[in-house]
Amino acid sequence: MLNITLKGGDVREVAENTTVDAVCRDISMGLYRAACAARVNGEIVDLRTVLTADCTLDILTFDDIDGKKAYWHTTSHIMAQAVKRLYPQVKLTIGPSIDNGFYYDFDLEDSLTADDLPKIEAEMKKIIKEALPLERFALPKAEALELMKDEPYKCELIEALPEGAEISFYKQGDFVDLCAGPHLPDTGRVKAVKLLSVTGAYWRGDAKNKMLKRIYGVAFPKASELEAHLTQLEEAKKRDHNKLGRELELFTTSDVIGQGLPIMLPKGARIIQTLQRFVEDEEQKRGWLLTKTPYMAKSDLYKISGHWDHYQDGMFILGDEEKDKEVFALRPMTCPFQYQAYLNRARSYRDLPLRYNETSTLFRNEASGEMHGLIRVRQFTISEGHLMCRPDQLEDEFKGCLELAIYMLKTLSLYEDVSYRFSQWDPDNREKYIGTEEQWDEAQGIMERILNDLEVPYAIGIGEAAFYGPKLDIQIKNVHGKEDTLITIQIDQMLAEKFGMEYTDADGTKKNPYIIHRTSIGCYERTLALLIEKYAGAFPLWLAPEQVRVMPISERQADVAAAVQKQLFDAGIRAEADLRNEKIGYKIREAQMQKVPYMLIIGDKEAESGTVSVRKRGENGDLGSMSVEEFLQKALVEIATKAK
Repeated sequence: MLNITLKGGDVREVAENTTVDAVCRDISMGLYRAACAARVNGEIVDLRTVLTADCTLDILTFDDIDGKKAYWHTTSHIMAQAVKRLYPQVKLTIGPSIDNGFYYDFDLEDSLTADDLPKIEAEMKKIIKEALPLERFALPKAEALELMKDEPYKCELIEALPEGAEISFYKQGDFVDLCAGPHLPDTGRVKAVKLLSVTGAYWRGDAKNKMLKRIYGVAFPKASELEAHLTQLEEAKKRDHNKLGRELELFTTSDVIGQGLPIMLPKGARIIQTLQRFVEDEEQKRGWLLTKTPYMAKSDLYKISGHWDHYQDGMFILGDEEKDKEVFALRPMTCPFQYQAYLNRARSYRDLPLRYNETSTLFRNEASGEMHGLIRVRQFTISEGHLMCRPDQLEDEFKGCLELAIYMLKTLSLYEDVSYRFSQWDPDNREKYIGTEEQWDEAQGIMERILNDLEVPYAIGIGEAAFYGPKLDIQIKNVHGKEDTLITIQIDQMLAEKFGMEYTDADGTKKNPYIIHRTSIGCYERTLALLIEKYAGAFPLWLAPEQVRVMPISERQADVAAAVQKQLFDAGIRAEADLRNEKIGYKIREAQMQKVPYMLIIGDKEAESGTVSVRKRGENGDLGSMSVEEFLQKALVEIATKAK
């Protein structure tokens, strides 16, 4: 008999070779019907897995992340089988689960558009109704290649596996796919499915490879859950910064300028300017010293830092080392430039901590498939900073950087939307990093202690560290569920030595400072994208590019309206006057559509009494009549307090 420790600590005694789904049935039929996969001794497995020794067992349902992944991965196989039935000549590639559903990439010469999705969806529903069991089997490499001989992409994946590796497959009816699993027991477990879109995608994400057809989809155990999700997707489309930002004329793009190079229009530029002034002023209050460094440098600088060896593919190189005496590159980050400010003169332990900040324009050669609106671009501006300190100052200074980041997030109402990732190196991929294993263990140990002391609730990301040190990544998702890094704080004990950065300690010895790399608000373009989506374009008053619009009801009040606009403008309010000969209802609707926070309406009565009729953006926004001075005082307080 085996002892199976369940979640919560309960122990069940079962016969040897009992399957996980049998344990599920023994616990409750409700759990059995809801189960998607299981975690045995921490490893995600199929429900068909046979238990051969004492273990811990956690049954995973659709409510668990790994349960969802198994559910959606199974649905991707159902979709692949449906496409294979409809288009027998198709070549299969990969079909993983993702954060908000699944996709599968197909090599298909036939055209495939959104009009074809209902047909594929209907075939999927037939396969679901057939309730085909998913059966796992494994083959040695030679037999695996023979089985997949008509699937060139699968053979390429198999060839990349090491000799002697167990190569697993899943079979459902007449369909077989190369896959590590886990999967649901049968196709009938999938209840509600919807295919969402079809796009192009390069094989292995490389533009040099063939363009494939990628179909995205999602599935749920209940039709009501699917309907709720589709409603959420429609809301996300309305908030999508790429759509809304263009409609509100915050930014645009131009094919003749290039992908990933957005143009900030006056309204978007005003928001970024407001953010930048706020950030720089706050950083100054906290002891940061502003620098301004070049946008490019010779390759010599990047060779010292290690970027030339470890980051060159992500850089824009100006020149050819084989032909040109000097080769330059646009900067992908500011750290090696600010180190030159540190090296401007000799430093003592009394000079530390030394905090340099900069509003930095950076350039990164992002792959075309990675770029999206303002979220990921090739030229961007970042609230960057580098802090040199003694070892005894490291924890307090790291805490100060984190407190600054949290202050920014709370002010922008993004604090509740973020998560934290402790990004570590991958010791199995040594070529990606500089430094010794001992240095990495020390740096990660220091950061782990600091994060634990500060009680930061983090997940661990192996292989996500910078090439020179571990970091705390503050992660956030856009309205479509795609996660990106918003703010980063890194500990670096390696680059100071590379650059010869030293300070004279109290005992007269020369030492290398620790360096903290950090952003306070992250990339301004990405932050603007997230704020557009957060507020659906209706920015709080302090951030709104146009804060107040003054509207006369008729031409008789035009001079008064213009005078009110000037009074507000002179007081620091971003106010405009709509003096067009249009009906007031039309003007109000237009201002509402453009998300202007306040509208001041002036008719004959208001013009005579020196008052304005105040209307706030949104439904039931009539605030009544007040003097211009009263409104001005109210607005200035709202701006000063950065009210939401």
